[in-house]
Amino acid sequence: MFDTELTDRGQVGIGTLIVFIAMVLVAAIAAGVLINTAGFLQNKAEQTGQESSAQVTDRVSVVNTIGDVGNDESVHFVNMTVMKGSGAGDINLSTATVEWLGPDGGTILTHGEEANDTRFATSTIQDIDDTAPVIVHQEDRFRITLDAVELTDGDHGLKEAEDFTVKIITSAGAVTYHHQVPPTLTDQTAVSL
Repeated sequence: MFDTELTDRGQVGIGTLIVFIAMVLVAAIAAGVLINTAGFLQNKAEQTGQESSAQVTDRVSVVNTIGDVGNDESVHFVNMTVMKGSGAGDINLSTATVEWLGPDGGTILTHGEEANDTRFATSTIQDIDDTAPVIVHQEDRFRITLDAVELTDGDHGLKEAEDFTVKIITSAGAVTYHHQVPPTLTDQTAVSL
């Protein structure tokens, strides 16, 4: 009655269909995993790119550094005029730290109202939108003040021809500036460092 050859062919066709559907399901799941992984990697790459860009651009730039000379012919205060670097976003100086490496040792300073042996102070030179201590505009200028008397042994400040290094570290990165006191401070009230 029934041809066994037709029955065998029908069973082979159903088996092939089941294998085909299983392969399609596996391929769909694999494609979904690949798409999710690609999306995750793209987001990570964008985030890494933004963080790398911020580390390069979101920095302060020191316009000039002036030393206030005391009666004992040593630099008592170091005043650094800073602005934001080219292409930088907003820079909050209150969350920054300053690393001081002077002739008598080093220390890390945090923002405070007055400069001393653990704090640096900021003041406004030009602040377009009154956002101190956040540098918002390229035209904004702030002064970072360091108390060299408190940061040196013997309460004498920086003497003639002494070297020191200041590293300003913002949330995005750091910039380092090396300075040297001029060879003579006689009859000076302020000197460029």
